[in-house]
Amino acid sequence: MKKGCSCIILLVFILVACAADREMNKRKAEDKRNIAGAYIGQKKYTEALRELLEAEKLFSDDPLLQNDLGLVYLEKERPDLAVQHFKKALDLKPDYSAAKNNLGVAYLKNEQWDEAITCFKELSENLLYTTPQNPLVNMGLSYYHKKEFDQSEKYYKKALGLYDDGLKKDVAYIKALHGLGLNYMVTGRTREAVVMLEKAVQFEPRIAELHFDLGRAYTLVQDYPKAVRAYNKVIELVPERLIAREAAVAAGEIGRLHNLK
Repeated sequence: MKKGCSCIILLVFILVACAADREMNKRKAEDKRNIAGAYIGQKKYTEALRELLEAEKLFSDDPLLQNDLGLVYLEKERPDLAVQHFKKALDLKPDYSAAKNNLGVAYLKNEQWDEAITCFKELSENLLYTTPQNPLVNMGLSYYHKKEFDQSEKYYKKALGLYDDGLKKDVAYIKALHGLGLNYMVTGRTREAVVMLEKAVQFEPRIAELHFDLGRAYTLVQDYPKAVRAYNKVIELVPERLIAREAAVAAGEIGRLHNLK
């Protein structure tokens, strides 16, 4: 009897010690995750990844840690690895909406359009999700890449409808206008494309890609002077980037064919 009691006491001691070690490792992992967060804020993603991987060795059952790993892998252009960690985050915390959205983004970057749509559709149907415009815009983008342009238009317009209802305009608003403009261009509705892209440029005039696509739309409606001005704006905004060289070529071609500068 006494031997049995001793074994029970020893087992309890071992369990308590293991629990204490686990709690200590959890705290150490949290410290490393916080350090990684500071690196992420400084865009030092390699340093952040090093800290996060060390944290994972200490305590892997932290959904915040798994989500942060996914975000860093996205920044390092490894959406395949990001998908794995966002899935782990959701296994640990199924109602983790941020990880669900990030998983959808990783699928987008991995060109897994159907999987992305599944994630974003679930989020868009979650009445407690605080930024419903984001999954709607991302569904518009996913369907655009699938060449299902009617569905793409539907979700971009749903996103824009939220702003008509009073939602404060943000980055998703620009993305919805831009995406809808591209959708209209590819489906031959070029004048409607111009309207959407002009609205986007008016709201955010510092994005070179918006001016470039507006230049393309102006060219399609044969408004060549405006097209040249749009392309020149690209060159003004980002003179060192490839898109500026493409804009210069496009503007030069218009000038040669239509005697414009």
